[in-house]
Parts: sequence; C-alpha cells; structure tokens
Amino acid sequence: MNLTDLVNLFSLPFMQRAVLGGVLLGILGGILGSFLILRRLSLFGDTVGHSAMLGVVLAALLQLPATWTLIGFTVAFGLGVVYLIDRTDLGSDTVLSISLSGSVALGTIGFSYLQGYRGNLLSILFGDILAIGNTDLILLLLLLIITLTWLMITLPEQILLTLNKDLALVKGVPVNSYRYLFIILLSITIALTIRAVGILLVNSFLVIPAASARLVCQQFVSFLATAAAIGALSGVMGMIISGVMDLPSGPSIVLVQLFGFLILTLWSRQG
Repeated sequence: MNLTDLVNLFSLPFMQRAVLGGVLLGILGGILGSFLILRRLSLFGDTVGHSAMLGVVLAALLQLPATWTLIGFTVAFGLGVVYLIDRTDLGSDTVLSISLSGSVALGTIGFSYLQGYRGNLLSILFGDILAIGNTDLILLLLLLIITLTWLMITLPEQILLTLNKDLALVKGVPVNSYRYLFIILLSITIALTIRAVGILLVNSFLVIPAASARLVCQQFVSFLATAAAIGALSGVMGMIISGVMDLPSGPSIVLVQLFGFLILTLWSRQG
C-alpha cells in the first residue's frame, strides 16, 4: 500500500471513527489502568471482561439492546465482585478467579441455548474496532470527560487511597464511595473496549500502557499522563499498521502496546 492509498483509506468515515475510538479507549485505559495496577487489581479487568460473554448471551436470549445490556451487566458484575471481596475473608484473586470461572461457565451454557446464526456473538471474542459508530464515540467521550473531571476534583484523595487505604480512612476520605464509583467507570470502559478489541484482549488496554508508564515515571501525575499518552499513541500507530499491512485492528494496537512495553523495559534497565 502506497502513501496515496493510505491517505485515501484514512479519509473514509469508518476509519476515522476507528482511529478516534482507539485514541479515546487508549486514554481511558491508560488512566484507569494506572489505578488498577497500583491497587493490584489487574485480574479485575480480565474477570469483568470475560464475564461479558454471559452479558452478551443474556442480551441475545432476552432480545435486549446489546450495547446497553453489556454496559449494565458489566457494571452490576463488577460491583458484585467488589461486594464479595469486601464480605469474605478470601483474597481478592481467589474471588476474582471464582467469578471469572462462574461467568464463563454460565455464558457457555447460555450460548448452547441460542438458536440460529451465532457469528455476531462469536465476534465478541475478538471485537471489531472498525465497527465503532457515532453512538460509541459519544459514549466514550462522555465517559472520558466524566472520568477526568472526577479525578481532577478528587486527585489528592485518589492518590492517598491508592497508596495507603488505612490512612485515607483516618483522613476521612469516603473510601467505599470512591472505590465503587471507580469500579463503575472501569466497568463501563471495559464494556466499550470489548466492542472494539474483544474479550480476549480487553485487559491489555488497561494493563500494558499503565505498566509501560510505570517503568519510566516516578511521580503520580506524570505516571497518569504518560499512561494516557501511550494508550492514545498506540491506538493511532496500531491503526496505521493495520491499514498498511491489512491486519486486524485490535490485535495490531495491542502488539504496538506490547512492543512499546518491551522497548521501555530494555531502556529502563540500561538506565
């Protein structure tokens, strides 16, 4: 593909929506993923992501709108998992593993009851960022604005909660309210990311940019900004590589994130 063909490709509306969607998802994933890895909840994204299979199956069985059902289900599931973690003496990884296994088992059983064509449900495993529509972009933009506004208003408390939960309680920070609101924002982000990259790759959007930023940043604010920048840049570069080499878009973005992480790992070790 020459430069002219590439320019023509990215002048198409669906490609422009896909690039913008990749940037917005990358920023959201980088910011929320930063808190996720610092709070040692990396498995949470994978658990909620895999539970989406059950949400999609329920939407198909009940003939409900797929996007809104998926958002509602992931939020309810995420809050339910946090509730179980708070109410049991088990470790969070144990509760997350049980929840993941249970949701996948129920989703697989529900899938067997569906009649007719199932290809649209199978696509949820791998996603399709090229199918992002205007509604998805509006939801992503609203979610990003809400997330940034909330974090800017509560950043000192969020930092304290992330680094020392007990001290945050002593200082009067509404820990539970902040935790549950964070889970709601994270779950919605996961639901929208699944539509773009699928269940199998959703956690990479949360973990890899944040992990890459953690290798080179020591200050909290610069860590968040760098993770968001890496997420956005990988979205653009992944879409370009996808267009040039005719590769699947979601996996291309994830591979860019992975190579960036490896490069930063080698660079940080030399430093």
